[in-house]
Amino acid sequence: MNDKSALTAERVRADVAELLGRDPGSIDPEESLLDLGLDSIRIMSLIDRWRAAGATVEYPDLAERPELAHWISVVTGEVAA
Repeated sequence: MNDKSALTAERVRADVAELLGRDPGSIDPEESLLDLGLDSIRIMSLIDRWRAAGATVEYPDLAERPELAHWISVVTGEVAA
């Protein structure tokens, strides 16, 4: 299904939390996801997942600023709360 409307801030947060093994609400939107344990392999798996849902996102878009708030903005166009 290529439905970018399915890509919400909540979905991005939940997908990241799932790969980190954390509660979605426990991730500070401005904290470095790399410091929390996210690595390049996991970032690529997220990119694949989000592309399948209709996002146009590239690795450098996420790697340059590995904060959840930035990723939500890139993937969904929404501003992270």
